Amino acid sequence: MAVTKLPRAMLIDMDDTILSAYGRPEIAWNTITAEFAAELAPLPPDQVATALLAYARQFWSTAEPIWRIKLGEARRLTVKGGFAALAAAGHRALPDDLADRIADRFTAYREEEMFVFPGAHEAIDAFKALGIKLALVTNGAADMQRAKVERFALGHRFDHIQIEGEHGFGKPEERAYLHAMQALGVTASDTWMIGDNLEWEVVAPQRLGIYAIWMDVHGVGLPEGSTIKPDRIIRSLSELVPVARK
Repeated sequence: MAVTKLPRAMLIDMDDTILSAYGRPEIAWNTITAEFAAELAPLPPDQVATALLAYARQFWSTAEPIWRIKLGEARRLTVKGGFAALAAAGHRALPDDLADRIADRFTAYREEEMFVFPGAHEAIDAFKALGIKLALVTNGAADMQRAKVERFALGHRFDHIQIEGEHGFGKPEERAYLHAMQALGVTASDTWMIGDNLEWEVVAPQRLGIYAIWMDVHGVGLPEGSTIKPDRIIRSLSELVPVARK
C-alpha cells in the first residue's frame, strides 16, 4: 500500500541507490577477466570470473566492517582467494602479481562505470523543495566516498552528509541512524530510510521504528525464502516523487 503522508526526513543511501556503483558484479568480473584473457590462458575468462565472484560473495558475507574502509586491499584478497580455489580444483596456479593487477583494474573499472541513476538528482531536489530534511548515509572509506559526493554533485543536495570513514561508525550500527536523525533534528517516526541493502536499510532501521524503503533497482525481488519485509519496494527514487506531491 502506498504511503502518501510525507516524512519530515529521509536518510538516503548512496551506492546503488543514488549511484550505479557495485550492482551486477558478475558483469564487471567478466569484463575484467576478458581483458586479461591472454595471461589467464588456458583458463577461460568466464570460468575465472565465476570463481572470483563466488569467492568475493563468500568473503563479503562474513567480512568485518574494516574491510569496507580498505576496499582495494579487500579486492586483492578476494582475487587471490578465487585463484587459490581454482588451483585447489586442479587448474594451474596463477601468480599473485596478476591477482593484484586484476583486482586494481576491477576497482578502476568500477569507478569509471559509475553514474547517477536517471531521475535521482531530480527526485532529491524535489524532496528538498518540499521541505524534507535529507541525510546521505553511506558506508565506506572517507576519501573514496567523499570523492563520489563531490564528483556527482551531492553535497549541496543534503542537509547532512554521513560517511562511515569520516565518522568512525556505519550501518547497520544503531548509532549510524540515531546520529543522522539527531543531526536533522527528527525522530524515527518522522523518518524514512531508503537503500539497496536489506540488512542496512531495512532490518536495522525498522528495529528503530524507521519506515524502511528497499531499492530494488534491477527488479530482482526479495531473495527466495527471505523473511525480511520492507515497508515499501521501489526501483528508483523517482517513484517517491508522485507520492510526495499528492
